[in-house]
Amino acid sequence: MTGSTGPMASWRQDVPASIVVALVALPLCLGVALASGAPLMSGLVAGIVGGIVVGAVSRSPLSVSGPAAGLTTIVLAAITSLPSFEAFLLAVCLAGLMQMLFAASRGGVIAEFVPGSVITGMLAAIGLILILKQIPHAVGYDADPEGDFGFFQRDGDNTLTALGHMLSNDFLWGAFLIALVSLVFLFWWDKVQPKQGPLKLLPGPLVVVLFAVGANEAFRQFAPGLVIAPTHLVQVPLSATPLALADQIRLPDLGMVTNAKVWTTALTLAIVASLESLLSVKAVDELDAKRRVTDKNRELLAQGSGNFLSGLLGGLPVTSVIVRSSANVDAGADSRLSTMLHGLWLLLGLAIIPGVLNLIPLSALAAVLIATGYKLAKPALFIQRWKQGYSQFAPFVITVAAILFTDLLIGIAIGLLVGFGFVIWRSAGNIITYVEYGGTVMVRARRNLHFMHKPALLEALNRVPDGARLLIDLSATSYVDLDCIDIINGFVKAADFRNIDVRVRADPGRKSAAMINAPITRARAT
Repeated sequence: MTGSTGPMASWRQDVPASIVVALVALPLCLGVALASGAPLMSGLVAGIVGGIVVGAVSRSPLSVSGPAAGLTTIVLAAITSLPSFEAFLLAVCLAGLMQMLFAASRGGVIAEFVPGSVITGMLAAIGLILILKQIPHAVGYDADPEGDFGFFQRDGDNTLTALGHMLSNDFLWGAFLIALVSLVFLFWWDKVQPKQGPLKLLPGPLVVVLFAVGANEAFRQFAPGLVIAPTHLVQVPLSATPLALADQIRLPDLGMVTNAKVWTTALTLAIVASLESLLSVKAVDELDAKRRVTDKNRELLAQGSGNFLSGLLGGLPVTSVIVRSSANVDAGADSRLSTMLHGLWLLLGLAIIPGVLNLIPLSALAAVLIATGYKLAKPALFIQRWKQGYSQFAPFVITVAAILFTDLLIGIAIGLLVGFGFVIWRSAGNIITYVEYGGTVMVRARRNLHFMHKPALLEALNRVPDGARLLIDLSATSYVDLDCIDIINGFVKAADFRNIDVRVRADPGRKSAAMINAPITRARAT
């Protein structure tokens, strides 16, 4: 008898995982909104839509969407430059429609051109950023919002100087003790968690959050000096009733549809959000133990649907977010049910128990994210890439450094340039062989010739001595770039003056071979 493969087949793993992801996502939604200069409610709306709507439309089993730290700079600039926040919401709606058009035009294929070394570099960099950014929160130093993952911070610090300022300020010893105990428990639980029985499904982060709330209440009763102030707790906007939440929701200004700046903002958001989502989904596929591959075009459709509805309901732009997705994987999720439920928990928590959520210390959630960051940036990953050779290690470590010292998108762009540079270098090397025996020379192309092979071809032809018999062997090629054909034809023209007899071995039926001005010897039988 075969087991069920429907969306509820893995609910035992997905339900507890969804609670963990919701707890991680909650402060990140608020932090991204704060870092973007947007209303806090807009971040929560984006998190809810990213979970329920994107999770329902997407086919990624593990990716979790919501407001992204990588867009904070763009969002902040857009909110500042547009006539109103409502005009910005219209831009988010339009960006969603553009993403749907990207999906219809099969634009998701772009993700497949990203080298694996860049993807693993992105994961490792996110891990290091999580550790460095969350250490201040772990000791109660919350000068920088939770959702700010860029190197340069809004408070004038950067990732490294913030650590220095943290040390120069007084520790909140209550926050520090909670974070320390939480971290010890999380690493211990990873090693001892039973593989069978009900405790198999008990997520360590949930235990940590419950412990942190209980510990802070115990401090309030027995050790007032250790009590964590409200500014170092989760700060969900409060409403008198669930229905009163609707009063905090802003709607897009449809009258701004003729504003050119709105359309420019929409296009920028659509392109950047699409790239970040595709890269994040591809990275999550790498983390999936079952090695499932997400349909990238379907993902663009899902992200577009999410952004359209998020903007319509007053939310920030959404993307697939590697931090939440990593927490989802780490919590043991197996299907997109976890993603959708996390959005539902955010909605219910906001509507029913916002006061309870505001009891959660940020230091406990910081411990959860630090543990997740360590798993993404384990030393073994660096050692593995080193053993794979310089051409794999260099793009990997450069991507890590670039993301760490800039931001996600700029760092990935730098990593891609380096990665493609190594691809070109490897492709250009060792493709032309030169053999000379007596008065006969053979210059052979081992595979198709492109423009980057021009230097190697020129070098080989320049070695041919006067009076030689030359065979240019193109039998291993199915394509020769026009630039390389021009080099061959130029050599053939000069060969008459150097008494060089030139022959070409190729398939005369090939268009590229027919363009060479030299006698052709058939390479393939008819």
